[in-house]
Amino acid sequence: MRLDLRLDRDEGAALGALALLVVACGAGALFALGALSGAAEENAGRRDTLARLEAAHRRGGAAGGRASAPEAAFIAAPTAGLASAQLQAYVTRLVSARRAALASSSALPATGQEAADSVRLQATFDMEPTALQALLYELETGAPYVFVEALFLQPESAGRRGGDQPFLRVTLNLRSHWRRTAS
Repeated sequence: MRLDLRLDRDEGAALGALALLVVACGAGALFALGALSGAAEENAGRRDTLARLEAAHRRGGAAGGRASAPEAAFIAAPTAGLASAQLQAYVTRLVSARRAALASSSALPATGQEAADSVRLQATFDMEPTALQALLYELETGAPYVFVEALFLQPESAGRRGGDQPFLRVTLNLRSHWRRTAS
């Protein structure tokens, strides 16, 4: 018994195309496996880095167990209410130093991830624009660290104050970090 394996031209071209398709699919599969392997190695490296960072955070933050900011950067108080009062007193001193009076202030609820270690305050006062610039600079660069989250300005009439300089009604939403202390 003898097999006749002769192919005509169309059958040969179809068989060649099929072989080329099989080789291309195999190469694609090998390329995908290589990419998957590289991604798995990168993922393992990132997980290792994350585990080291989490372990360092549990040990006390920055290298050597030291805090990343000086103690003066934080408001130290046993409760959030006392920390808010300290922040309010600090802002009142800064506003009074600029010859303005605090019209109102109120503690805002701390939100988000930082709720456990931050206090927020809304303060409203009337002030000259040049004094406001100095106040904002001192708030942002002084200690304790105070962050201006929102600034609302409303012009006041100059005649109402009796002077040449226009006044602004300023409302600031402020946030500061605090550390719990023993009572």
